[in-house]
Amino acid sequence: MTPRHAAPFQKLLLDDEFEGDIHSNEPMARHTTYHIGGPARYFVTADTLGALRHSVQAAAEEGLQWCVVGRGSNLLVSDEGYDGVIVRLGRDFRNFRVDGEAGCICAGAGIALSAVVQEAFRRSLAGLEFAVGTPGTIGGALRMNAGTRDEWIGSAVRSITVLDEGTLKRIDGAELQWDYRRVSLPSQAIILECELAVSQADPFYIRGKMEAALSRRKRTQPLSAPSCGSVFKNPDGQSVGALVEELGLKGTQIGGAQISSVHGNFIVNEGGATAHDVAQLMALIREEVEKAYGIELTPEVRFLGFE
Repeated sequence: MTPRHAAPFQKLLLDDEFEGDIHSNEPMARHTTYHIGGPARYFVTADTLGALRHSVQAAAEEGLQWCVVGRGSNLLVSDEGYDGVIVRLGRDFRNFRVDGEAGCICAGAGIALSAVVQEAFRRSLAGLEFAVGTPGTIGGALRMNAGTRDEWIGSAVRSITVLDEGTLKRIDGAELQWDYRRVSLPSQAIILECELAVSQADPFYIRGKMEAALSRRKRTQPLSAPSCGSVFKNPDGQSVGALVEELGLKGTQIGGAQISSVHGNFIVNEGGATAHDVAQLMALIREEVEKAYGIELTPEVRFLGFE
């Protein structure tokens, strides 16, 4: 029996009909590719749309901040943690359907982008080769318009379905503005699924593009060490990695965090790194780049739990 005066999340924790999991004081180091981060007050895996709605509603009733995360591949959570609700999309958001004749893949926001890329390749469907090896979920890739300088996921989007202020909305991809590392969606709109345009192609052509992209990633990125990917957005016509290298900052280390010796726009966890270590290195890069080139860098990594 639920206590009469229980807080909304306490009620959900005791609700046998809640379709998902809720953990309190969950260490976020378990849920980020950095392996860094203190505890979230609540960590929710919502398996259904109903559970997602209940979670967001409970957060609002308790006056708690909330955010949706994927695999934590673009996330830096403070060492003190996040005094709010972390929501991850579960079962019903991890499916996808392929219609080769219609040239379309409908994918849930919680599924790994890599799984969709590999399935497209298996069916000889082209259009997503640039994303091979990209970590994270479909939802995360859409939110940050993941891709390269020349190709990005937004160019393949036919439509996106979101939950925005409790209302389901289907938005045509052409109605959205897709820019470098951003899309014109409201910040609180939760991406649920999307339709991606693909086309039949020679499997050897697809394999060639994928192998070239993977080879480039392995050659230029520190894939063997925990990181969050690029920490800063590239300014117009500039490469942050090149600027950092010119300044001789590659290899600089604070605590367990290091500016990668492979790529200057990556900060890696060499073992035991804290969020504070990473933040200090980011501050150092920003300061030195602005001092030397007059360029103010914009973080690409998403911060949670910082003042």
